[in-house]
Amino acid sequence: MVARLSDSERETALVGLAGWEHDPKRDAISRRFEFANFSEAYAFMTRAALLAEQMDHHPEWFNVYNKVDVTLTTHDADGLSEKDIAMATAMDGFAG
Repeated sequence: MVARLSDSERETALVGLAGWEHDPKRDAISRRFEFANFSEAYAFMTRAALLAEQMDHHPEWFNVYNKVDVTLTTHDADGLSEKDIAMATAMDGFAG
């Protein structure tokens, strides 16, 4: 089982995730990614989906044309875990 981040671990991790917002009620992080067009947004989602399968950790997301809204939380941990931080970091790189 994956462990939920402590308050101090969460604070430290969020410092390195520019653009991500923390929802304390759900202990989740969210971010909107915007791309030039649908093809770029879809390519981003494909890269993220392949990583999610490898990690066995799947994001909540919503896509319309060039926008992808992502929410990350670890249901098994009832909040944020290292998996969410790793996924967010990778997604930032994919969007780069």
